[in-house]
Amino acid sequence: MTAEFAASDADAKPLWLVRDELPGALDGAARGWAEACGFDGSAGQLCLLSDGSGGLAGALFGMGKPDGKAGRERFFLAKAAVALPEGAWRIETWPDGVDRSEAALAWLLAQYAFGRYRKADGAKARLVPPEGVDAPRLIAMAEAEFLTRDLINTPASDMGPDALEEAARALAGRHGFAVEVIAGDDLLDRNFPMIHAVGRASAQAPRLIELRRGESGPALTLVGKGVCFDTGGLDIKPAAGMKLMKKDMGGAATVLGLAQMLVATGAAEGMRLRVLIPAVENAISGAAFRPGDILTSRKGLTVEVNNTDAEGRLVLADAMAYGAEAEPDWLVTMATLTGAARVALGPDLPPFYCDDDAAAAAIQAAGLAQCDPVWRMPFWAPYEAMIEPGIADLDNAPAGGMAGSVTAALFLRRFAAGAAHYAHFDIYGWQPSAAPGRTQGGVQQGARALLAALPELLAR
Repeated sequence: MTAEFAASDADAKPLWLVRDELPGALDGAARGWAEACGFDGSAGQLCLLSDGSGGLAGALFGMGKPDGKAGRERFFLAKAAVALPEGAWRIETWPDGVDRSEAALAWLLAQYAFGRYRKADGAKARLVPPEGVDAPRLIAMAEAEFLTRDLINTPASDMGPDALEEAARALAGRHGFAVEVIAGDDLLDRNFPMIHAVGRASAQAPRLIELRRGESGPALTLVGKGVCFDTGGLDIKPAAGMKLMKKDMGGAATVLGLAQMLVATGAAEGMRLRVLIPAVENAISGAAFRPGDILTSRKGLTVEVNNTDAEGRLVLADAMAYGAEAEPDWLVTMATLTGAARVALGPDLPPFYCDDDAAAAAIQAAGLAQCDPVWRMPFWAPYEAMIEPGIADLDNAPAGGMAGSVTAALFLRRFAAGAAHYAHFDIYGWQPSAAPGRTQGGVQQGARALLAALPELLAR
């Protein structure tokens, strides 16, 4: 779906953002009406204003105290976009502390609705782009987010490995990527044994999807976990654990959204951009891989499978090793990888891992500036022993259950050798309940942070 601002401000109605005092521009009748309605600028309060002849003259929207609810919630102004009547609106007043770009992006994000299976509408009010904002860039961000949300929200019945490949090919066609897909037993012939092992039990063949764009400049390789549904394999999840497993391809959805964003904003120009997606379903059949199996990865490292439900790191490892062989400047993984990350930081704040202190600081700062927060966690070297089982080089699911996100990141880092820099994002990819600008369901995390930080990262 598309995101849009108002085409013109010619017929736009004024919207006053109010903290405590009514704007001085209000005439006496409007001021009296607002006071009669009990409007006091409380956070989220809306007051529509009449033109005196049955028409709409404008509206007041409460922002509350700077340290109150509006200050705590990202994209707070999306509440106004949803509440206002259809039509064009322009913001007349900007209280201290209200960021214009965030407000405009919030308004765009409020337009999202997932309507594949029933009619659904997002906000119908359209905002005149505030002075000083980069409207095309914000539209590109919002539309990339919509792509990611649509992919995650689509159930596995319509978003298996076949459909994920189709989505990647569609994006490639729109934005000038070359595409290569290696599927089924060809994965074995081309030395992707762990992708094959995880996906071979499914009715849809496992595959590695590769997109490439650009012939010169710094190289950025994005690897996204594409587990289209995760039963847990033979270590089967309980029913409650499978309920959200259509989102286990959230890493793939996020790197596709980010790739679109990079092209649409012009950031992909002058770089070699590569996207790798191991697309599988972790299913159960006589061909399923088993607990206790030892797999030999593309890199040659052997991996003891101590839990078939820790499959994401296996498919990522083969794709990462392949990506690292080209020695990119940056290798970035995005994956809905561990429940431990959610226990540590909750659904809103995905952890990321990066050995480069300055780069990590740039990513974290960019995330805060773009309302796309991420939090750095450590590649804690003393825990390396936890992923070394003795019978093989690596253990995909260390016993004990401690430091699960850290040990998963350490596991992945073993396959990043060759890349000049590596960062891993352990995202959730899901909004458990509706929030301003974010409907319940799939959500993009970390992509805007990376977009904003990339100029500094690629200069390193």
